[in-house]
Amino acid sequence: MARVKGAMMTRKRRKSVLKAAKGYWGAKSKHFKMAKQAVMKSGNYAFAGRKQKKREFRQLWIARISAQAKVNQMNYSTLMHGLKLAGIALNRKMLAEIAVSDKNTFAALCEKAKAAL
Repeated sequence: MARVKGAMMTRKRRKSVLKAAKGYWGAKSKHFKMAKQAVMKSGNYAFAGRKQKKREFRQLWIARISAQAKVNQMNYSTLMHGLKLAGIALNRKMLAEIAVSDKNTFAALCEKAKAAL
């Protein structure tokens, strides 16, 4: 049986890494060894970033809800508790959107939450 050399797969692997490192500064985009390290590190940053994105958006939604709740003489925790007791199941993303775009509806939600307490 003929001996198979690994040149084709090696070239393919290196080419894909260099393609992923395209646009990196200096030798990180040209030299395979440095590009490989940079791509691995950037993959870790991307993984962590996807988790942080979720945290940051939730933080933003809570800040928006809290700010609008204060306008309606409530704080965030009592509003959320009141909504739960009233049986209003809106997630924070939707509540934040209502707080920003439709203040009258948010005020009505606050009244329902106050009544439920």
